[in-house]
Amino acid sequence: MGILNRYLIRAHAGPFLFALTAITGLLFLNAVAQRLEDLTGKGLGWRTIVEFMVLSLPHTVALSLPMATLVAVLYAFSELTAHNEFTAMKAGGVRPQRLLLPLLGVAFILTEVMFVSNDQLLPEANHRLKNLLLDVGRKSPTFELREQVVNEVAAADGRNPVFLTASRIDNASNELDDVVVYDAGPRGSHRTTFAKHGTMAFNAARTDLFLTLWDGVVLETDPERTGAFRQLSFSKQVVQLRGVGNELERRMGASDRGDREMSTGMLQDRVDGRREELADLSRRLRLQTRQTVLEALGRVPPERGPGTVAPRLSLPGRFTADALTERAALNARGSVSQAEILERSINQARVEIHKKYALSFACVVFVLLGAPLAMRYPRGGLGLVIAASSGIFAVSWMGLIGGENLADRGIAPPWVAMWAPNLIFTVLGLFMVRRMGREAASIRGGGWDELAWSLRAGRRRAPRPETA
Repeated sequence: MGILNRYLIRAHAGPFLFALTAITGLLFLNAVAQRLEDLTGKGLGWRTIVEFMVLSLPHTVALSLPMATLVAVLYAFSELTAHNEFTAMKAGGVRPQRLLLPLLGVAFILTEVMFVSNDQLLPEANHRLKNLLLDVGRKSPTFELREQVVNEVAAADGRNPVFLTASRIDNASNELDDVVVYDAGPRGSHRTTFAKHGTMAFNAARTDLFLTLWDGVVLETDPERTGAFRQLSFSKQVVQLRGVGNELERRMGASDRGDREMSTGMLQDRVDGRREELADLSRRLRLQTRQTVLEALGRVPPERGPGTVAPRLSLPGRFTADALTERAALNARGSVSQAEILERSINQARVEIHKKYALSFACVVFVLLGAPLAMRYPRGGLGLVIAASSGIFAVSWMGLIGGENLADRGIAPPWVAMWAPNLIFTVLGLFMVRRMGREAASIRGGGWDELAWSLRAGRRRAPRPETA
């Protein structure tokens, strides 16, 4: 059986590598296109672009690997069935279910590799990618001025922007004509500079811009005297604009980790921590309730002094309540809101834990489902591969997204929400594997005749309603 195992694995290796490359490329291009707006116009170097692409790959592979497994199984089994190779194997005494064993072994290996990647590599890549995008977002755009347009020259912190216009800008020599610079300075002072000619240049670090202006005048208001301003003429003036360059400042580890940036160990630590906070909140709420009851019974002297009547609070439009009752209600509402936040955080962390396992185990599920499906419809060919893989993965992905929303809101348990698509496809796949030995269709029939016959037979077996 070693020869048969190697033959089946080789038959799937080519389609798997092709599908993995094609699907990863398509998903990767989609991911880059979504982030293209955040990257363009920033003057980023090629190393930053390469880093962004490398950090985007783990998330893409996490989606494309199960899809490639399904596509490879559908295509390979469809081809082997269409060429009557499975018929020859069955004539030689090989059970159809036996053909799944080597593929299930490979699927379990892929499951383990994918889980390690999703648990260790993917969270770190997501964290570094988020930090990179945050750094790019804080970075000033590439300095670019347009002619006869009011250009805003703002620093990275967005403070004290300067507005500049010029009738002509030569990007090759960095020369400007008919320059107007409007600077809204601090403490209400405003300065407008007019110059016939000017040049611009960055410093060595490319963080500050220097404007050298010739033959101009400066009009500056005086905040201490209303309606007064100063006029200064100059033959040459240098204006320094700080923090408007295009250097990227990296701040590694500057942000907290989200749920998708944690391993299962980190997520479990968060769950344990939130449960401890929830238990502590419950204890504090019980103590507050006990204290309130004792104060209401007069067993604990309130802070206002013994023997006095608790003042009553008047709530407009509602009702008049005792101050003690109102305080207890406020404490209860605050505790309930805090408990809901903690429970939601627990559910989100548990969802991510189960998602890592469910996405990895999908490789095994797709082998169980794809192999008997391809053998049942041997004439499906490439159309069956595209339609079946697209439909199966769409249903699986929509189930994960919908289940994640339900689990985050506490409507469904996290393990049910994340494992429901796999469980449904596993049951369906096992049912079809059990029927793999039955002759349902030939390479000419495709199985549709049997489906129509089954529907007609079911109608004939349906009981007729009794008449009076």
